Amino acid sequence: MASTPSNRSQSADQPPAEQASSYGRHVLHNDDAPQESIQESTPENHSTPRVAAARAQQLFKQYGEGDTAVIALDHVDVEFGKNQFTAIMGPSGSGKSTLMHTMAGLDAATSGDVFLGDTNLTGMKDKEITSLRRDRLGFIFQSFNLVPTLTAAENITLPSDIAGNTVDQEWFDEVTSRLGLANRLDHRPAELSGGQQQRVACARALVSRPEIIFGDEPTGNLDSNSSTEVLQILRTAVDEDNQTVVIVTHDARAASYADRVIFLADGRVVDEMYDPTMDKILQTMSGIEG
Repeated sequence: MASTPSNRSQSADQPPAEQASSYGRHVLHNDDAPQESIQESTPENHSTPRVAAARAQQLFKQYGEGDTAVIALDHVDVEFGKNQFTAIMGPSGSGKSTLMHTMAGLDAATSGDVFLGDTNLTGMKDKEITSLRRDRLGFIFQSFNLVPTLTAAENITLPSDIAGNTVDQEWFDEVTSRLGLANRLDHRPAELSGGQQQRVACARALVSRPEIIFGDEPTGNLDSNSSTEVLQILRTAVDEDNQTVVIVTHDARAASYADRVIFLADGRVVDEMYDPTMDKILQTMSGIEG
């Protein structure tokens, strides 16, 4: 298994496959641990709370009723820091995808509140939610979600075109060049590899400069090399572009690119880790699943 890079310093001028990501030492936060131990081992850059790009308060999601009711989220309180890369992990059925979908306005909670910045999504009408997703959020999905009849360039600018917004051509050129797409912009999805298609999806999310980029298993359909490219793109977006990224993943290697990992089980946040390593992620997941 390929090892992850050893520092978070990256150059936006390098092609995705050549960029290096940075990782500090990894600290597993445990509420039962002595406070002195946590304070000594926590890096200084985590001691000051980050401004929340998004947060949930007492978020509850139930499917069905009575004997067939399934609780997907059990009164979750969580914040996602601005200009931070967060990964959400947990066993199958833990509620991780439901949490991301409700935070992104893709699904409605049964009760509780979801905030994007100072905007409360709770109670918003469908049209308002649609506009918010289009104007303020970026999405990267496992299945790419590209329109097959459009070129790569047209797919990248599609959300802005629908919103009637003018695309910043200089930023478009920088993003597509950085992602190695400059010579593929006239190609349709069927003419691109899986890795190239996902890079188009990343460019689509980046070009509009959203407040948050949400990724639902963004490397799930990719080989190892293409996965690395996508993860380095997301890492660079945070480090170089001050972007906020939140992904759901089952892959410890993917999660190790994040600044912070939160772990869910039975619809609840049961642990979190800053500056994660693969070994510590796997150890934590083993404890949750065991």
